[in-house]
Parts: sequence; structure tokens; C-alpha cells
Amino acid sequence: MIRPLFRIPVAAAVVALLAAGCASANGSAAPTGLEQTNLVVAAVPAADAAGVFIAEQDGLFSAEGLHVKIDLAVSSADVITNQMEGKYDVTMGAYPSYISADAKQHADLEILAAGSIMQPRNQVLMIPPDSPIRSIAQLKGKTIAVNASQNIVQLLVSALLADNGMSYKTVHFRIIPFPNMAQALRTHQVAAAAMPEPFVTAAEEQVGAQPLADEDVGAAQNLPIAGYVVTKKWAQKNPRTAAAFLKALDEAQRIADTNPKAVEKALEKYSGVNATEAAVMAVPSFPLNTDTVLIQRVADLMKQYGYLPPQGYDVGQIIFHP
Repeated sequence: MIRPLFRIPVAAAVVALLAAGCASANGSAAPTGLEQTNLVVAAVPAADAAGVFIAEQDGLFSAEGLHVKIDLAVSSADVITNQMEGKYDVTMGAYPSYISADAKQHADLEILAAGSIMQPRNQVLMIPPDSPIRSIAQLKGKTIAVNASQNIVQLLVSALLADNGMSYKTVHFRIIPFPNMAQALRTHQVAAAAMPEPFVTAAEEQVGAQPLADEDVGAAQNLPIAGYVVTKKWAQKNPRTAAAFLKALDEAQRIADTNPKAVEKALEKYSGVNATEAAVMAVPSFPLNTDTVLIQRVADLMKQYGYLPPQGYDVGQIIFHP
């Protein structure tokens, strides 16, 4: 699987925090003196969030002294306000909403850890089974379902259109939650729907939807998709808790990237797909470090398609540093 080019060693401060305490599930020490042990995490139930699902399901959070409740979200855009109000400790979702919130509203957010990087066939533009559309050019003037305005899904569609000589302004975007997109295709509410796994496979199995185009191409190929985000205030107040969360998540990311069965099991539980759908879906890669250079690609594409001011945005200012 694709990995970021640069691997960043764990900061000495985090190592020190993890050095003392009781034994964890993998035999290493769990941190003591956690500032907070009960966490509420919001996550979009896509394959990109498999890491946090595995960490909870396999008891990796519990081994670090954390009790984690996972709330399922429609999109990262929908959870930011609640996170700023303290209702969520950590949120997992696509980067554009977080970048926009910080760039335009000074939301004071930090990317705690990278979550996923797009791979072939795990972000796909789907059409109804009886659609007459056979090319990207035929989408001109048509309506495409996305799960949130100016988020990663719309960004990927915009890049796909540009790669085919079209402007994103030549189509219409309609906001529909991922779980409802298959039905929207079946009833022809939209001409196409942009979705990640496991919803791609579910739409194929449930309504016979067909792939029109893989979005892992051109300018967006291997694009970082989603990450784990906290507020800077939370990170400063909870350094040991952040270290414990990261330790469990790191192990879960390793499992997700090497054990497809673990990903399948997690998505059956949290995304509502059946075993057959989970077994055949394509998944992203799950990075073990947060690479600023890679995530900057997202902000640069956002600038290109008008999601950000002309001066753009430096993602380095929202990368968590222990």
C-alpha cells in the first residue's frame, strides 16, 4: 500500500508520557495521570475511519485507560460547531472542512493524526444501473450528490472534472448523506453520486449502481482524505490523554493497513454493511505519521477550486506537535 514518503519519529515528550503506568494490551506501558479518561469521538462511518473503529473494537483504547464513545457523523462539516462547543473531544473526518473552518473562522483546530490516504477504487463516482451516461463529459448540466458542500467529496469531483477538461461550475451539487445516496441513484434524484467505501460497494449490491469513474486519478491521485482533529485548547489541556489516544490509534492504524479482515469487521459494525459487501470493498491506506507536505496538497486543490482565499492556506499551522 502507498505510504507517505517521510516518516516522523514520535516526539520525546510523548515517549516520556508513555513510559510509566500499567501494562497495555501489547505489553508496553500505558500512561498514568490522564487528564481525561472518557472521550466522545465523532467519525464519518467510511472506510477512512477504520483506525478509530478498530481501536475501540479491539480494546486498544481501553488498554490505554480510555473509555471512548463513538458518534457517527454525516460529515466533518457537521461536527465542527459541536467540537468547538466541547461536545466532542476528537473528530474524524475529511480535511477540507477543518481547513476552511480554521482559514475563514479561526477555529483554532489541530490535526492530531492522519487517518487515510486515497487508493484505487475507494472513492468512486457512481451512476444508476440504467443510466445513459457513459462519460464524464455527459455530466454537463447534471446533478451530482455529495455529502457536504465544499468538502473532500466535492473536491474530488471538481478535480475529476478538471482532468476531463470540464469546470465544476458546469454541474450542480446536491447534498445527500452517504447512506441515502444509493436510494437517490435508484430513484434518479441525481445523475451521479460521489461516495467512498463501503458505500460504493453497498450501492452496487443494493441497487445495482455502476461506477462511472475512479476518483483516484490525476491531480487527486493518492490524496490524503481524512484525519483526527482536536481543538488547540483541548490538546494543551490534555497532553497525556492525547498521548494515550495516539498510542492506541497508532496500533489500530497498523492493524488496518495490514489486516483486511479487521477493517471488514469494523465496518460491518460501524457502517452497517454486510459481510459480503465488507469483504469486496476497496480501502484506503492508513498512514502512521502526519505528513504536512501531503496534506498541503488538499489545501492547494481547495485554493484552485475557490474553497479558500487567493492567498491559500498553510496547513503547517494546524498540525499537532506534542
